[in-house]
Amino acid sequence: MKRILPAIVIAQFFCTSVWFAGNAIMGDIARQLNLEPAYLAHLTSAVQLGFITGTLVFAILSIADRFSPVKVFFTCALIAAAVNLGASIDGINASTLMLCRLVTGFFLAGIYPVGMKIVSDHYQQGLGKSLGFLVGALVLGTAFPHLLKSLTAALPWKYVIYSTSALSALGGCAMLLLVPDGPHRKQGQKLNFAGFLSGFRDSKFRAAAFGYFGHMWELYAFWVFVPVILSAYKDHYPAAAFNVPFLSFLIIASGSVACVFSGILSQRFGAKKIATAALTISCICCLVSPLLLFANATLAFITFMFVWSMAVIADSPLFSTLVAQNAPITIKGTSLTIVNCIGFSITIVSIQLINALRTPGNAQYIYLLLAVGPVLGLLALRDKQPAQL
Repeated sequence: MKRILPAIVIAQFFCTSVWFAGNAIMGDIARQLNLEPAYLAHLTSAVQLGFITGTLVFAILSIADRFSPVKVFFTCALIAAAVNLGASIDGINASTLMLCRLVTGFFLAGIYPVGMKIVSDHYQQGLGKSLGFLVGALVLGTAFPHLLKSLTAALPWKYVIYSTSALSALGGCAMLLLVPDGPHRKQGQKLNFAGFLSGFRDSKFRAAAFGYFGHMWELYAFWVFVPVILSAYKDHYPAAAFNVPFLSFLIIASGSVACVFSGILSQRFGAKKIATAALTISCICCLVSPLLLFANATLAFITFMFVWSMAVIADSPLFSTLVAQNAPITIKGTSLTIVNCIGFSITIVSIQLINALRTPGNAQYIYLLLAVGPVLGLLALRDKQPAQL
């Protein structure tokens, strides 16, 4: 039993490294294919759109509840690895690259929410702590391509693709070989095309889900624009001595520590209280961002980015905990999947909105728009009290 959570966490970390593989090497791809810088947001949105499509299909078909979630994870990890590898094909064009990222996102729907389902099947007690480790692995997986990029700067960008695909395949195999289906798994027997929405009939489930939606408005837009913010700062202050890919990795990866810490704190204070505190802090970061994003004090700027990065993700495992605890038991996996589907749909809107409105003249103020999500999420949490262990 002791080895199960570490195995799940490692598998999740390995597999989710394909998520942001394109972002870490976007500069190289843009130069090779003569693409506009705005293509980064479109490439990210392609992955998100694929993930949304995948989660919707998985939810409607109740894949994670009708079939072994471990085998679903394994299958999707191998397919995601293969499709991600397609981005390294010689002579690839912008459209084919976009398609590869979209399909990779589709099969990530069988990795991230299914991983949460596997954890909830094994750990009903202390679920917040367990999901803290799992989401922390997602954060590390998200940041890891930036580290690979910084370590392989002298090598062709395709090495990032090769590495992340290999990790995804290894993660899928680790899940299949080391993790059985959980003792608390209750298999859904019937295919119910409308069943994936039934959890929203419960007010406590809705409150947890809407809090998560507010959090998601901010999260991925922040992650996508971390390297953009760092690059803009260096353009503003050329003397700033930091490596953008490596610092991007450190900033995003710091969120993994916050996830673990928030999961541990939830054991004592409850998931809702810690989630509310984290969402409040990230909201404050959005509101004060104009004061610090171009501050003529590099240490203060970098410190602020670390604080924001940790606050923006610390509530994620706790919202997933609240959703899982308030979901109907026979469709727990489906409920987690549809909430992910809606949440990631929201990320496309915020990413594209920031991308469309951002100019050199408003780069200091544009991230105020990210505060909308946390504000609405906090209002949802105040209206209803999600049940928690």
